[in-house]
Order: sequence, then structure tokens, then C-alpha cells
Amino acid sequence: MNTKENATSNKRQIKFASKCKSEIVPIMDALYIINGKWRIPIILTLMEDNKRFSEIKKEVQKITSKVLAEELKELELNGFVEKKTDDQSRAKTEYQLTDYSSSLEPIIKSLRDFGIQHRKKIRDEGHQAKKNAD
Repeated sequence: MNTKENATSNKRQIKFASKCKSEIVPIMDALYIINGKWRIPIILTLMEDNKRFSEIKKEVQKITSKVLAEELKELELNGFVEKKTDDQSRAKTEYQLTDYSSSLEPIIKSLRDFGIQHRKKIRDEGHQAKKNAD
């Protein structure tokens, strides 16, 4: 390869890497928000209604108080959840989803639909493999 071809090849590689990065970075940002085993269950719980800390903990089974507090704080920092304290009773604090959190609904529905589809695929392939083995 001559110098001119090398330069053209390098430009293509740089352009591809740049495009790839522009695709990956926003996806990684989105995954960061919904990452982990607890954030989506917390969000789904709050989609039903505003809830107190203890109510969320009760509905999101097996989550520890420490982890729930950390996850709520992270969701709050990212603008999906807000802490609402009753003016009359400071002891009554509820968590609620922000208007911005509704932007997660189509993502959560898509994940649910993919999960249903994937589970069916795996189940069907398992049945087919068992049939072929018999």
C-alpha cells in the first residue's frame, strides 16, 4: 500500500471510530441510568403511585434499605425521582417520579417486550432440542 492509500485508509478508520463512538456513548449513558437489578423495579413501583421509603422497600422485595437509599439518590440526581416532604409533617416523605421519567416508559416497555420474546425463543429452542434428542 502506498502512502496515499494509507492516508485514505486512516481517514476511513478515524471516521468509523468517530461514528461508532457517537453511537455508543449515548447508549452507555442510557444503560447507566437503568443499570442494575433495582432501578427498573423502583421506577415501576413509583409508576403506580407516590410512595414512602418503607412502601417501596416492601414492594421491591429483597432490596436492602441501604441499597434502596442509594438507588433513590441516584435516580434523584439524574432527574427521574423527587423526594416530596409534607409541609405539615416532616416525618412524611414520599418519592414520586418526575415528568421527565415518563421518557423511560417506551424503553421499559421495549425491554419487557424483548424479554417476553427472548424467553419464548429460548423456551421454544429448548423444546426443539429436547424433541431432536428423543
